[in-house]
Amino acid sequence: MRVARSELNHPRLPDGNGSVSISGELKQWHKVTLTLDGPFAHERDTSPNPFTDYRFAVRFRHESGAPDYLVPGYFAADGQAAETSAESGTKWRAHLAPDKPGVWTYTISLLKGPLVAVDDTPTGEPLAPYHGKTGSFTVTPTDKTGRDFRAHGRLAYVGRHHLRFAGSGTYFLKVGADSPETLLAYADFDGTEARKNGVPLKTWEPHVQDWRPGDPTWKNGKGKGLIGALNYLASRGGNAVSFLTYNAGGDGDNVWPFVARDAKLHYDCSKLDQWGIVFDHAIRLGIFLHFKLQETENDDERLGPERTPGRVPEALDGGRLGLERKLYLRELIARFGHLLALNWNLGEENTQTSEEIRAMAEFLRRADPYQHPRVLHTYPHQQAEVYGPLLGEQSALTGASVQCAWHQVHRWTLRWVTESARSGRPWVVANDEQGNADTGVPPDPGYQGYAGLRRNGHPVGYDLNDIRKLTLWGNLMAGGTGVEYYFGYELPENDLLCQDWRSRERSWDYGRIALEFFRNHNLPFWDMRSANTLVDNPGNENTRFCLARPGGPYVVYLPRGGTAELDLTGVGGKFAVRWFNPRAGGSLQIGSVTRVHGGGRVSLGQPPTDLHEDWVVLLQP
Repeated sequence: MRVARSELNHPRLPDGNGSVSISGELKQWHKVTLTLDGPFAHERDTSPNPFTDYRFAVRFRHESGAPDYLVPGYFAADGQAAETSAESGTKWRAHLAPDKPGVWTYTISLLKGPLVAVDDTPTGEPLAPYHGKTGSFTVTPTDKTGRDFRAHGRLAYVGRHHLRFAGSGTYFLKVGADSPETLLAYADFDGTEARKNGVPLKTWEPHVQDWRPGDPTWKNGKGKGLIGALNYLASRGGNAVSFLTYNAGGDGDNVWPFVARDAKLHYDCSKLDQWGIVFDHAIRLGIFLHFKLQETENDDERLGPERTPGRVPEALDGGRLGLERKLYLRELIARFGHLLALNWNLGEENTQTSEEIRAMAEFLRRADPYQHPRVLHTYPHQQAEVYGPLLGEQSALTGASVQCAWHQVHRWTLRWVTESARSGRPWVVANDEQGNADTGVPPDPGYQGYAGLRRNGHPVGYDLNDIRKLTLWGNLMAGGTGVEYYFGYELPENDLLCQDWRSRERSWDYGRIALEFFRNHNLPFWDMRSANTLVDNPGNENTRFCLARPGGPYVVYLPRGGTAELDLTGVGGKFAVRWFNPRAGGSLQIGSVTRVHGGGRVSLGQPPTDLHEDWVVLLQP
């Protein structure tokens, strides 16, 4: 734990000489860091405050003349704060993930003035000898392959229901962890403290065994537990993880980016550098980063789901787009915007007004040079009220992070896929929380003696197989982008305390199997739409689902097993019929019907085995 020092007694050192260094692997899609030796500052300074009263930015331009990137920069203390825990220094940084090989030039802007960092039209004083400095560097093609996102490029919203990698052109489906929401409440991060009884900081000790030589650490070996946890998730096929970056006053009350819980205008350089080490590792593993920017308890001046009037001191600007909120968003973009695969979630169980949400989303759109997706999460019973006014071509939102009951995932995913398409701005729709607050995705049977979901001594009535059928496949078959699993409060390794993702190993495996089905069979899921009426499911009930592109392919999912008919009226040609086991994966199998002809209703026959288990049927021309 660092000892806080008042700005009145920390030593003032000379300003930097204006030299500029470029570091990192100078390759396409890799993290390239520009460091300026600039004015001396301390992270607790108030006059001038290095976060509000300086505006550091770098314009990066490629030799091709393609649109440039105006990247916000940040105060980086001594430039080694993750290792030294430094609070002061002369280093100022900006990160670029270059999208093209070739020669890049940079031009530095450094302005000084009261609150210039968040001015919509900055008019601060240009600081010599820093402002206007220029230079160049050369980027070579990436050498990465496999899961590493640097092999695929930036994941972008492209006006469709799925995100697409700018490099490889492939589209993205996800399965990952929504729990613990307190992932960053980690004892190895500087300035991180537990404030609530029963909610200790995490050590991620169960996953230290998953750390590998060559993986990153900081400060003589710290970080192995959380780095190992990400390694484990990737090893089971998981490719997404979510976390709160600010939960003061919330359920955990143990995560914030500031030098102190309520010091909202002063950022903790070493803690954020340590977060960055973890995030960079996730990108190398091919793990999408879901930034949840605030919690319902601190998103506005109303308290909780009942929206009871009252003062919430932790709310940034009381929910409005003011100094605190603009600075918070700018700092996160500056430090982490270079990451190739992320979304900004405007808030978990959000209760801001539509106007406040629009203002926040629009600020992100203007400030983020990489244009990462912007999504919103809200209460299950408030989806229509919250999402409805935010639809449309002028919306800065690009998707919905849906919370609903585990068995309602297909219906709600399909609703927002359909309504957003009708509005002229298709949304990317994920199911990122399932169940009520107490339950969710259960652990594997037998984990720490777990014997099934129970309430008041009675079985709840669903298990991880139901999650596979109606949550995982329910989302995918509605044209959704995938799921992140929520662990509830009453279950082992719950949403606040989880440190062992092995508790849900079978669910990770089911997720990997589902993603492999779409990937390994080259299915154009981004062009396929829900077509449940073709399998006699006009009400979109949980009986059988169809995802199709006109003329094929057709994917039929049978959560209850059995068989089905498919309406191919008006469709010509022959279709091979093969079956896929969503419980075990593997190769496609042959059922009782191997080929059908278009032109009318056809029977898909029976699966190879296990008539009463869930199956996927694939029809391809």
